[in-house]
Amino acid sequence: MPMAQWQKSSFSTSGGNGDCLEVAALGAGTLRLRESDAPGTVLTLNPTALRSLLTLIRNRRLNAGR
Repeated sequence: MPMAQWQKSSFSTSGGNGDCLEVAALGAGTLRLRESDAPGTVLTLNPTALRSLLTLIRNRRLNAGR
C-alpha cells in the first residue's frame, strides 16, 4: 500500500477519547478510510462509493454488524 497522508477531522479531539475516522486521498479518485484505534484495517473506495456510504449513514440505513 503506498504511503498515505492521513487526515483527522477537527472534531476528533473535542471531548471523548480521540478515536476517529481518518481519510487519505491517493489520486486517481481513490480514497482510503480507517479508524484511528485500528489503523491496520483500511477501506478503499472511490468518491461515488463514499457518497453512498455517507448517505446510508445519514439516513440510518446502515446496519452495523450485519
